[in-house]
Amino acid sequence: MHLYRGDVMLKIVLLGAPGSGKGTQSLKLVAEYGVPQVSTGDLLRHAVAEQTELGLKAKAAMDAGELVSDDIVVGMIRERLDQPDAENGFILDGFPRSQAQAAALDVLLSRLDRPLQRVVHLEVDNEEIVQRLMSRGRADDNEETIRNRLAVFQEQTEPLVQYYKDQGLLVAVKGVGDVDEIFARIKAALDAA
Repeated sequence: MHLYRGDVMLKIVLLGAPGSGKGTQSLKLVAEYGVPQVSTGDLLRHAVAEQTELGLKAKAAMDAGELVSDDIVVGMIRERLDQPDAENGFILDGFPRSQAQAAALDVLLSRLDRPLQRVVHLEVDNEEIVQRLMSRGRADDNEETIRNRLAVFQEQTEPLVQYYKDQGLLVAVKGVGDVDEIFARIKAALDAA
């Protein structure tokens, strides 16, 4: 089964630590396959700005310093996947972040009859990520903050690697090197599906 544009829908999750290159590779996949990147951060910001029902609930949680509940995030994903540009598939970036979210996503996609085809895990060594993020020079990217974000990622999201491996969906792609080389590896992994 090949995943070329127009041939089959592309329905994937991009997994990887902060700084692993998910955003960069998502944009390349969007251009190649013509399906939207669905980022929970973008969805949250949009829903809050538009003051949708889910956006108002999310804003209340964020204003209280709480995490936005999985129900709200999954609801936003459902609304986004119902839009016409997602008919031929999607690239989920930044979601799911936990096994509970992954299970909720499985239920949602089953109801929509659009199960995932692949979960691409961009593997990048922690030291490489620290160097990448430090070189970006953002104010919140000091080494301690970066290492803390990586620890949180490992604790919450690494179990997803096993979760999707058990489902036979996971493909690991080395996320180091030239951007185009990494993209070629991702395409080869998808086309081998």
